[in-house]
Amino acid sequence: MNFFARLLLSHLLVIVLAVGGVFVSAELLAPAFYRAHVEDMTAMLGAESTSMRADLERGMRQTLTRALGAALPLSVLVAAVTAYLSSRRVVGGVRALQEGSRALAQGHYDQRLPARGRDELAELARHFNQLAGALAQVEQGRTELIGNVAHELRAPLTALRGYADALEDQMLPATHASRAIGREVSAMERLVRDLSLVSRVEARQIELQLQALPPARLLDAASERFAPAFEDRGVALHVLGGQGLPDVLADEERALQVLTNLLSNALRHTPRGGVVRLDAEVAGPLLRLTVTDTGPGLSPEHLRRIFERFYRVDAARSRLDGGSGVGLTIARGLAEAMGGALSAASVPGQGSTFCFSLPLARP
Repeated sequence: MNFFARLLLSHLLVIVLAVGGVFVSAELLAPAFYRAHVEDMTAMLGAESTSMRADLERGMRQTLTRALGAALPLSVLVAAVTAYLSSRRVVGGVRALQEGSRALAQGHYDQRLPARGRDELAELARHFNQLAGALAQVEQGRTELIGNVAHELRAPLTALRGYADALEDQMLPATHASRAIGREVSAMERLVRDLSLVSRVEARQIELQLQALPPARLLDAASERFAPAFEDRGVALHVLGGQGLPDVLADEERALQVLTNLLSNALRHTPRGGVVRLDAEVAGPLLRLTVTDTGPGLSPEHLRRIFERFYRVDAARSRLDGGSGVGLTIARGLAEAMGGALSAASVPGQGSTFCFSLPLARP
């Protein structure tokens, strides 16, 4: 017996029990009421009405029974139709969920269910649609990840094949070819390290050595590391704040890794003669490190996706110049792993601002 038949039979059983209860209740309780009514009538009519007592009781009992009997078919019909429609609606929702879950299991993540009404079935359908949407995003991310990894590996592999053929044909000196091959292998190793770090960051499996650090120590290290690169590019680097600020609780190496990513991005997108500012200030229980550039800025579309894996604002940017495209993904994951956050804001044509916050160390 299927679910619809079982549900309908359960409704009909409830109807039968309810009707039986009404009949039993009427037969048990009604006599007391109409006997009291007969007593009142006989008192009003006098002694000659005493012989009518039995006829009155019998007539009222028959009237009640006939009235219940006459109302029974219509009541049962209305109740049965209501039970049928209710059962069909419930079973329809269950079947839709069954078919939708089967479609999801087969990889059809575009499956959606109608979510009409405000009852539990409609709420369940809405949750199903949210689940399907999340699975679709995961599948899209998986597909893009495979495509991006294949694309990132294709370039160095093609170069390695070319250098190997050139060596075989003795078209390149061995020294030149070995340096070029080493460069491509290093690029592949960097990609593998980045992918491994992304997976560990997203799985929150990063080992951190949290300690109290003075912000000036982080700012000085970042400034010292990037000063030559900024000078070569003709971009001014202004480091403000840091002195006198309370310590932060962070992993020094990972915090510098986040700052390195932000400063390298700012340097890459700031034209010669521009300015990059690195500020530090206390904001409640956090220390806010802000990197602001005077580059071209980001459109809302790019800003919304800037922290996605392998997403590049300039899709034509070279692999050697632009890295593997996971730097900001790693940076945000590291910031959140240390109890902080990383966010971005930008106005097209007026530069971009990245805010890296870390929790203050307790005394």
